[in-house]
Amino acid sequence: MDSLMISAASGMRARMESLDMLANNLANAATAGYKSDREMYSLYVAPEALDPALAGESPLPSTLPVVERRWTDFSQGNLTPTGNPLDFALASEGFFVVNGPNGPLYTRNGSFRISPTGVLTTHEGYAVRGVDGQVIQTVGSEPLEVSRDGTVRQGGIVLGQIAVVAPDKANLEKAGRNYYRAVDPAVTPALVADAEVHQGKLEASNVSTPETAVRLINILRQFEMLQKAAMLGGEMNRRAIEEVARVNP
Repeated sequence: MDSLMISAASGMRARMESLDMLANNLANAATAGYKSDREMYSLYVAPEALDPALAGESPLPSTLPVVERRWTDFSQGNLTPTGNPLDFALASEGFFVVNGPNGPLYTRNGSFRISPTGVLTTHEGYAVRGVDGQVIQTVGSEPLEVSRDGTVRQGGIVLGQIAVVAPDKANLEKAGRNYYRAVDPAVTPALVADAEVHQGKLEASNVSTPETAVRLINILRQFEMLQKAAMLGGEMNRRAIEEVARVNP
């Protein structure tokens, strides 16, 4: 495979990764608390490019475009009123903490419910933690009242305070279903002192649908151009082989 084909194939692979990421962002544009993913491009540098003795000897390209890493945009989304007393939105830094199947999970999606046993949980059934590390247990059928600092009351009785923590974002990875897990679970996140919880609202996704759609179209066009370049490279190689065959019957 010649240098043109390798460069085009590498570029197409990077654009395919970007397309997958942008498609996932668009699919979650209406998901409460979703944070969009973005990519950071870089160049793969082959060993021969770093060795002065080998520089210029290889016919293959020494640098190729790649998606170096993805990063998550944690910027605040708009707060949308829902009228549901079990919907909660954060207008501050931090995450809600829930008891996942394999340890604590973090989320900005405050669409909660009351389980059959009276525990405040997510729709997946993960119990929401209070600042004391315990679950929020209701004591009757009366509606919950939650103040801005996350204190939960029911019929005038304080049930607890919803924990809002600030884990190191560099230590977070997406765990699916709009949850995050800690890469290093040994690091305990601190509570957010000035957390602001809004009852009856949800934080909208921070995905900009028009911007994402424009980027998606641009990436598709780039992919098509690289695909044409790869096809052109293949056609040039085919003609070169045919010419050699004619000269050397």
